[in-house]
Amino acid sequence: MGIRRDVGKALEATIEWSIFASRWFQAPVYMGLIVASGFYVYKFVDELLTLAMNLQAWNEVTVMLSILGLIDISMVMNLLVIVIIGGYSIFTSRIDFEEQEDRPHWIDNLDADRLKVKLATSLASISGVHLLKTFIDIHSATSTKAFEALKYEIIIHMVFIVSAIMLAWIAKILSHD
Repeated sequence: MGIRRDVGKALEATIEWSIFASRWFQAPVYMGLIVASGFYVYKFVDELLTLAMNLQAWNEVTVMLSILGLIDISMVMNLLVIVIIGGYSIFTSRIDFEEQEDRPHWIDNLDADRLKVKLATSLASISGVHLLKTFIDIHSATSTKAFEALKYEIIIHMVFIVSAIMLAWIAKILSHD
């Protein structure tokens, strides 16, 4: 009976170690997101150069739409940073940067609930930029399909806002327990 108990405990310890170690499967995903960030930097520089080369030829609305595109890329990059640093430090391994003077302010006291709220508000902000681009460019849209698409963009944006508010509210309730 003692040998069976020892084998059972050893098996349980091995399973538990394997489950805990499996968090490292996320590390390549975060590294892939870093590589994807580099691709987005390339896209930002390409868009910026296109704006610079066409600045004289484009009207104010086209320049504004191009700048909003740059803002959109910047916001997506911010979202990537939140996911990479926040996700890795919460779910994979603590990042030891207490001694770094330039460590992100938002990382202090970050937990899964706060990460979800940050992600949801970032998505709502990105959606807001897309919606603003659509509103600015609406003068060139005359078809019913364009106005139908605008309606859906507004609905999606509102869903993002309501989701962010709900997640923040739930996180606040859970933090008071």
